[in-house]
Amino acid sequence: MNLATPALLFPAISLLLLAYTNRFLTLAQVIRQLHASPGRDSALVKRQIPGLKRRIVLIQYMQSFGVLSFLLCALAMLALFMHAGLTGQALFGISIVSLAISLVLSLLEVLISTNALAIVVEDFERQSRPPGGEGEFSGKTVPGNNECPRPPQA
Repeated sequence: MNLATPALLFPAISLLLLAYTNRFLTLAQVIRQLHASPGRDSALVKRQIPGLKRRIVLIQYMQSFGVLSFLLCALAMLALFMHAGLTGQALFGISIVSLAISLVLSLLEVLISTNALAIVVEDFERQSRPPGGEGEFSGKTVPGNNECPRPPQA
């Protein structure tokens, strides 16, 4: 392994950390908006709070493992520069593992985020249904509506 191998990860890790920071800032903005909204005590908001808390923790760990990966990659380059090949290879290997953990945590955060969107869509569908339970989101056509019937959604 030469000095260029760990150097290949620098742009990727930098972009990943930038993406993580954007996720954090977006989540912080959502939380602040929910806190400032007049309906912050609604059932919909309360259903989202556990997911928001989990996402905060996951983003914290995502960023931590990303930074650790970046640091270990830099140390691997230093070790290779100082002709300590075995140490450099070990540090680079640990850097890759740290990066993989960060990516798995990122996937979990995306899944939780998707679940939060599903909660909002479910609430929107529930509010959009007429009292009889039929309507645009029920999978049936509304009388006088010329659209084709939609299949029921799971």
